[in-house]
Amino acid sequence: MRGLRETTVMDRKALTWRKSSKSSAGACVEVAVEGESTFVRDSHDPDGPVLTFSVAAFRAFVTGLRKANG
Repeated sequence: MRGLRETTVMDRKALTWRKSSKSSAGACVEVAVEGESTFVRDSHDPDGPVLTFSVAAFRAFVTGLRKANG
């Protein structure tokens, strides 16, 4: 998939993770940015899978969400 990248467990342990102050208890994701990569994980499973996107791909994703939700 275009914009998707792979990372290792060791890489993500050193990242600074953030989540929205508007996130609800059951639907939380955390985001970290390092260089040209954006990492996304489930806040309830910090050792679980991490999606890794280029910064540009993630920015396009967020822009699309904002447009769809008006």
